[in-house]
Amino acid sequence: MYRIAMLSYHTCPLATLGGKDTGGMNVYVRELTRQLGRMGIHVDVFTRSQDDHVPHVLHELGYGNRVVHVPAGPETPLGKREMSEYIPQFVEGVKAFACEKGIHYDVIHSHYWMSGVAAASLSDAWGGTPIVNMFHTLGEMKNRIARSEAEREGEYRIDGEKQVLRRANRIVVATLAELTQLRFLYKADPNKMVIVPPGVDVCHFYPIPPDEAKAYVGLKPEDRMILFVGRIEPLKGVDTLIQAMACLKLKDADRPVHLAIIGGDPSASPEQMTAEMARLQKLCEDLGLGKTVVFLGKRDQDTLPYYYSAAEVVVMPSHYESFGMVALEAMACGTPVIASEVGGLAYLVRDGETGFTIPAEEPDMLCEKLMWLLNDPELHQKMSGQAAEYAQDYAWDKIATQIVEVYDELVKKEKVG
Repeated sequence: MYRIAMLSYHTCPLATLGGKDTGGMNVYVRELTRQLGRMGIHVDVFTRSQDDHVPHVLHELGYGNRVVHVPAGPETPLGKREMSEYIPQFVEGVKAFACEKGIHYDVIHSHYWMSGVAAASLSDAWGGTPIVNMFHTLGEMKNRIARSEAEREGEYRIDGEKQVLRRANRIVVATLAELTQLRFLYKADPNKMVIVPPGVDVCHFYPIPPDEAKAYVGLKPEDRMILFVGRIEPLKGVDTLIQAMACLKLKDADRPVHLAIIGGDPSASPEQMTAEMARLQKLCEDLGLGKTVVFLGKRDQDTLPYYYSAAEVVVMPSHYESFGMVALEAMACGTPVIASEVGGLAYLVRDGETGFTIPAEEPDMLCEKLMWLLNDPELHQKMSGQAAEYAQDYAWDKIATQIVEVYDELVKKEKVG
């Protein structure tokens, strides 16, 4: 069976979700690695060491698969621009590990553009090992929705992405939307691209009876909660959701409902708090939503099924989302999703079936859809059942099988070549 060098340079798949650079990609790398292990495929996940107190090799993904923390630059969190400068050092560390263990990898599977740059150097050093790359997000798309210069991605990232597109043997994209974006914004070769959506662990994310889920997260059976899960950054559109809550409070005052926000660090000191978290907290204050909106901070992946199942609805008001794994996890728990009609979300959430899709930055329309779902128990129950059933199509065993088919094709091609 194959040996895979999985590169996740800028973020560790074992990191707690909701941090600055921890989100869907971490979950993706972790769960794909676990599923490949179940299928008898050996995977070593290489990531940049960000903490010298963490052992450099961990076996927390099971099946003999390893997470290898490679020192590259200072072993502390760094900004992405600075981090990109240590890619050559990371490459040397991966080469040294493979040499020490006497391992030949059949495929390099890289995630995000920085890992793709590292993959190119490793492939050269290893005599042309085939590269599969996934971008997860695209710099050009982020720049299209940036509201300020500070939110724009630097040219170094765009150049890096173009370099990876030229060098990788296969680019795995989550949806037709991502394929189209790569073709038109980057002039990428469509013959290199293959659509394989991310998966969801349906053994972990499944409907928990609402009364039990609510008891676990500290709610009373009659409490009603709307949920947001994700990084706290402008492109996630949390301000739109907060504005919709103000509208909901005015229009549906008889049956109170509150919003729980999972992600970021709401209790950080003013000096340490991110600008976006501070802006969102002030917005809540200005709109008089003190008790209506609760910032919960980071939550472990193990507790998320309880939060999803306890919620009436999960909202993803993003301005850009390459896929939207939170939506998939929520649906697997039988929770309807209201999402912006952008990127992967437009493909993932079935409008009128598993939830609703609406234009981004439309708080009034979001308020309207929330009221509809909250006040129509029959519709809610129907969508809940359809959401849980629909998510089964994305079970990791089905998705990993498609990824292995990509590996098969490249390995066979290399042998013939």
